[in-house]
Amino acid sequence: MKLVTFTHNHETRVGAVVEGFVVDGKNNTKIPATMLEFLSSGADALDAMRQQIDSGLGRIALEQVKLHAPVPRPGKYLGVSLNYADHIDETGLDKPEYPSFFTKQSTCVIGPGDAIHRPKVSDKLDYEGELAFVIGTRCRHVPVDKAHQVIAGFTIANDVSVRDWQFRSPTFTLGKSFDTHGPLGPWIVTGDEITDPHNLNLKTWIDGELRQNSNTRNMIFNCYEMVAYLSQAMTLEPGDVIATGTPAGVGVKMKPRGYMLPGQTARIEIEGIGTLVNPVIEEPDDLGKR
Repeated sequence: MKLVTFTHNHETRVGAVVEGFVVDGKNNTKIPATMLEFLSSGADALDAMRQQIDSGLGRIALEQVKLHAPVPRPGKYLGVSLNYADHIDETGLDKPEYPSFFTKQSTCVIGPGDAIHRPKVSDKLDYEGELAFVIGTRCRHVPVDKAHQVIAGFTIANDVSVRDWQFRSPTFTLGKSFDTHGPLGPWIVTGDEITDPHNLNLKTWIDGELRQNSNTRNMIFNCYEMVAYLSQAMTLEPGDVIATGTPAGVGVKMKPRGYMLPGQTARIEIEGIGTLVNPVIEEPDDLGKR
């Protein structure tokens, strides 16, 4: 199932994408209106959405809706650095003993088609194509072999990074959290449709140039190990997003540097999930007045 947050006729709600249509749960009282509520409702909401799909009712052509980030404002948005062997090789750094997490502030999140802003304070705007997973069950101290049970599904993330700001702090938080620097989407693919999240091809293009071409099998720490590690320290909750790291090919390691420029488009494709596309523009002058 491909779960989406979308707007149609000025109303924003949850649906599922099926064969070029969004199945709208608006008139089904068992389908919550927001993704956080939907995920928190667990199997009941999923069953209600399946019934809605099977009914053939409430279908809206995909081109008639506006898709948002599937989780527009996650409670936690965590990323992990240096989690691909090929990316570690290009950085020249050592393989980490433990997964190294940082926080992206949830106000950075945007959806498919929304514009990434090149900020006024830096031109070192970089992309990082990543698999992300979304927590579906409130949990703590989850063993690795049970971690798949608490993951609602998988989506695509662009961990946009302002490189000079990133390295001003060992936590990376500021350089990872600029407004618009957290594209997610276009939907959450539920875990039952992903046979193995650790064997998915991942590609990133800037305009027509293929910059990243790898596979999630190259991750150092897999999704289930991340859940187990994080849940030793904190309660994970429905709607929390964890981005699983980026492979080789980031702009900062290109010669010359391959930073994103206004007028370009970032496109990330992950096998079994779909494609996340976002244009790049200059940060608008009136942004603070909105």
